[in-house]
Amino acid sequence: MSVPVPFSQFVLKVHSRCDLACDHCYVYEHADTSWRGRPRAAADEVLERAAGRIGEHAATHRLPAVHVVLHGGEPLLAGPARLRRTAELLRAALPQGCVLDLRIHTNGVLLSRRYCDLFVEQDIKVGISLDGDRAANDRHRTFADGRSSHAKVLAALALLREPEYRHLYAGLLCTIDVANDPVAVYEALVAEQPPRIDFLLPHATWDHPPARPEGAGPTPYADWLLTIHRHWTAQGRPVPVRIFDSVHRTLRGRSSLTESLGLDPADLVVIETDGTLEQADSLKTAYDGAPATGFDVFAHSLDDVARHPGMVERQSGLAGLSEQCRGCPVVRSCGGGLYAHRYRTGGGFDHPSVYCGDLLKLITTIRDRVSAPVAVPAQARQPLTDEHLAELARGLGGAGAVGALAGAQLALSRRLVTAVGASGNSPAWQLLVETDTRAPAALDAVLAHPYTRAWAVRSLGGDGGDLGTLDELAAAAAARARTEFELMLPVRSGRLHLPTLGRLRLDGRTRAVLRGDADGLYCGEHTVRWDRPGDHLWQPVRRVALTGWTVALEDVDPQRDSHQWPVAERLADAEFLDWAGALREAWELLGRDLPEYAEGIAAGLGTVTPLAPGPAGRDISAAARQAFGAVGIARPTTSPVLALLLAHEFQHVKLGAVLDLYDLYDKDDQQLYYAPWRPDPRPLEGLLQGTYAHLAVAAYWAGRVRAFDGIRGDAATTARLQLATWRAHTADAIGTLADSGSLTALGLRFVEGMRETLASSLAVPVGAATERAAKEAVAAGLAAWRDAAGRP
Repeated sequence: MSVPVPFSQFVLKVHSRCDLACDHCYVYEHADTSWRGRPRAAADEVLERAAGRIGEHAATHRLPAVHVVLHGGEPLLAGPARLRRTAELLRAALPQGCVLDLRIHTNGVLLSRRYCDLFVEQDIKVGISLDGDRAANDRHRTFADGRSSHAKVLAALALLREPEYRHLYAGLLCTIDVANDPVAVYEALVAEQPPRIDFLLPHATWDHPPARPEGAGPTPYADWLLTIHRHWTAQGRPVPVRIFDSVHRTLRGRSSLTESLGLDPADLVVIETDGTLEQADSLKTAYDGAPATGFDVFAHSLDDVARHPGMVERQSGLAGLSEQCRGCPVVRSCGGGLYAHRYRTGGGFDHPSVYCGDLLKLITTIRDRVSAPVAVPAQARQPLTDEHLAELARGLGGAGAVGALAGAQLALSRRLVTAVGASGNSPAWQLLVETDTRAPAALDAVLAHPYTRAWAVRSLGGDGGDLGTLDELAAAAAARARTEFELMLPVRSGRLHLPTLGRLRLDGRTRAVLRGDADGLYCGEHTVRWDRPGDHLWQPVRRVALTGWTVALEDVDPQRDSHQWPVAERLADAEFLDWAGALREAWELLGRDLPEYAEGIAAGLGTVTPLAPGPAGRDISAAARQAFGAVGIARPTTSPVLALLLAHEFQHVKLGAVLDLYDLYDKDDQQLYYAPWRPDPRPLEGLLQGTYAHLAVAAYWAGRVRAFDGIRGDAATTARLQLATWRAHTADAIGTLADSGSLTALGLRFVEGMRETLASSLAVPVGAATERAAKEAVAAGLAAWRDAAGRP
């Protein structure tokens, strides 16, 4: 039996007692009592064996990174020496090339400079629990004698904000109490300048429901969070809030940032102080012994744990939810809520969350708040804020800026599809309108698909579009919404296609009737549950779920052939696994070496289309101008090259989206300009696109050079020469753009922004000889171009 999903997240208990007596604690105050029989601190042999098991698992599954949280109880009670030993054992056990993301979650009471210096030494990030201002925090988070812990926690946070420790600060975790003023809680948390805030619903089950104050209404937790969401949005979202960001992402078909939402498979295991291997700690709130697996680090591998029925159930996605959940219109965002919150004696976890009503209201209200502006014509609004434009002008763009681009692109796709389909008033169009009324998020997921717009543009331009695709789009949206429908669809080369979902093999037909309802899709004798694996006739769109990024490997949509290079055919299972592993490694590299570009990629790049291999020795990639959110790549031989291609091509995607909204140059300029990276002259837009893309290339090689600092060898020499060459090319092109005389005021702002960003790459030393060789190569290229063009 294979392992469904390997673990990449580990909670390692280093101490099993706590110096606070929080009455909402799931470890000591809920149903599970296993902590009573466990040692206070993890012994050396437990830590050594735990590290060995994690390293073994990482090597077996070729994991590019593992994420370990040191936990308790209160982990600082383990003391600096034990924490240092734990970090050293974990690093030593990991295979070469596997990165350790090590964090500690603490109440902060004992945090001191001694601990912070240790965390700097061992690169341990610190998360702190804080429930708001003093009044809110002291409702639950006190010492056993009732004393407040608030002042000590604030002192710990002040320490983390000091310049030498600021990079350790991972964020704040706040357990919700609806008796507290939500805005006061939020403002108190923001005042501590956290890099992230995580609001948690208090652990509860159907046996022990959450507190619902009298007169508060049926959904007090949603109302509490939505008050903060409105305030947070009005402030311009000054700090990431995990639950809100997860709702925004899952409504658009992307991965969640928390196990409390979404359908991503669970990939976390807990290692207790005695070496016991358990499921998520939140299960301690269900019943005594709920997290137990019967396994431990001494006698069992982590693959053994992954095959445990409880783990398998939590990795089964939609199929593992209750019947009521599977029929819910927001199930792909909610995911049934936290697994522990579904428990009821006699029925186990086969129930909706005890917070079902709250989650439904939270998600639908955020959906409506977010989707409302999409219906407004782009000409009547300013799609990007000045802050967003400033980020994008520098060649960067975080989640907010890229998310705004995605919203504007979705609005454009809506108008284009309307222009194609509305005039015909066909059954497909009527189904689209009905779906938009009942489940707009389901329709948006289909309209935001990169190749929907590519098809619409071709159709309106008379270049290969067909109304059969409108039928396919309508059916896919209705299937996502789980509404009842019946529609005649085209069968292309023996395949019935549902964009964003997959294709069904139907040999010998040219058209087929597809029916759908809340339970599945039906075509003749075939039944398809599109969100579950089917038989060999159903080929779903496969997605790779990574930490903070989910990307579809699109190898079935007939409209995907929108790039300048031919696409690959459906990937075999082994090829898909190779792609998944390469993407996992490339994403880890991007997060480590190009974090300022990775955030935008996670927010806006949802599709990678495998291309057919190019000429021998040549890496092939492309971005289609009319397919926002997708890039095409022929899988390179190494993951670093894949990381480079992803960053490079997504630059084209971002700038293309900006050019849909703003004029950066005079469209009447017909002159051709020298581009240092290619022999043929380019129009101004082509030069602008290439320069913008090569900012990321220069930044990539700057990261490689930093990684090779002090190291000799061919790889280090290559990195320095590549950096010197690409930054010289990019600097030369920036100068050409600035001197063109054809840029608008905003275009000049983009050029200056690019110049500012390139400065960090120019500041990386590569050696005088390498710098000289690069400049000579650039000068020779320009001279050759001038000779060929007959220019002085």
